[in-house]
Amino acid sequence: MSDGDWSGREFDVTVGDVAHGGHCVSRVEGRVVFVRHALPGERVRVRVTEDRGGSFCRGDAIAVLEASSDRVTPPCPVAGPGLCGGCDWQHAAPVAQRALKARVVAEQLERLAGVTWPVEVEALTDEPLRWRSRVRFVTGPDGRPGLRAHRSHDVIALEDCPITLEGAAGAGLARRARPGTEFEVAEDARGTVHLAEIRRGGRPKQVSGGIAVEHAADRTWRVAAHGFWQVHPAAASTLAAVVAEWAAAPAGGRVWDLYAGAGLFASVLAEQVGRDGSVLAIESGRRAVRDGQSNLSDLPQVEWHCGTVERIVSTVEAAADVVVLDPPRKGAGRGVVDAIAGASPARVVYVACDPAALARDVATLQGHGYRMTALRAFDAFPMTHHVECVALLECRESGAGGGSGGAARAE
Repeated sequence: MSDGDWSGREFDVTVGDVAHGGHCVSRVEGRVVFVRHALPGERVRVRVTEDRGGSFCRGDAIAVLEASSDRVTPPCPVAGPGLCGGCDWQHAAPVAQRALKARVVAEQLERLAGVTWPVEVEALTDEPLRWRSRVRFVTGPDGRPGLRAHRSHDVIALEDCPITLEGAAGAGLARRARPGTEFEVAEDARGTVHLAEIRRGGRPKQVSGGIAVEHAADRTWRVAAHGFWQVHPAAASTLAAVVAEWAAAPAGGRVWDLYAGAGLFASVLAEQVGRDGSVLAIESGRRAVRDGQSNLSDLPQVEWHCGTVERIVSTVEAAADVVVLDPPRKGAGRGVVDAIAGASPARVVYVACDPAALARDVATLQGHGYRMTALRAFDAFPMTHHVECVALLECRESGAGGGSGGAARAE
């Protein structure tokens, strides 16, 4: 291994396979170099941007010597080395982006859970731009808003953000404020733009709007504009449909909806179990719970509990027929997964925004006698490395399960 700090060093490499996090892997003098702005198989010149010692460092492809056939011109002028860190794959054709994400999901499942699975990442729409409905801009030293560079506090001022809906991008980027001010912008299903200003060290100040109106799962929702809601306009209904199909909750049954947000999945589960059943909805955000209670006031079978999932599931004694969970990026973790298994559901429907966290929790569920029987992955964040997955896990002893819906399933 070479000694010393490699920061600023340049070398030519042949790029290896994609890795989780929006980069590819190369090896130089016995060290791993995580390379951004490259594609597998390319020959590029890399400049090391970060070296904290150890077995790896990070770098940018500053010149492409032999390009992949999947390479395209980025639609955003600041999507490049040393510039905006909001996107990872603008230099790849949309089909290639989805293929890269599919390889990452498959690799994480195999490496962390021992599951070999043929993964296909599905597009939510034909348009890879103008999908982001919620974004947070920050002002730089000149008071102009933009986004931060990758792994940096530096602000790259923007004239536009091509992945963000036009109304939201225009409203946020037109603002001027003291350096470090943040603008949370959301554009709802009606096209109404909601904007909140957060000065450094201060509390959010609503400038316009505040209550977003969204449409999903055959319902109209009124939710806090800056609370949790799916960022891609097509994501909420798509995910709710998959959850409903795979949950297949029995009439009169008992279902858990963990990390319930404003109750998107609880709404479809409640329709399945009916008035004689129950849906235990657990959410730690007080505003989200209030929104859920208001939006689902016509579904008294939904029992809301405000608090951390870790704390509340440890106090629940009743069994569950089905458990649905949509945890944060870090995943549910062993404690929650153990509690889920303790409720002995026939099916667990897991919605995940991070494939590594999904794989770790799948591995834990496998230790409790569950196996993954279906998986769908969606490109809910085009141009970035993020991907949304839904996995169905079934208890080996139950033999129960929802419909396949054309998804890949274990044979």
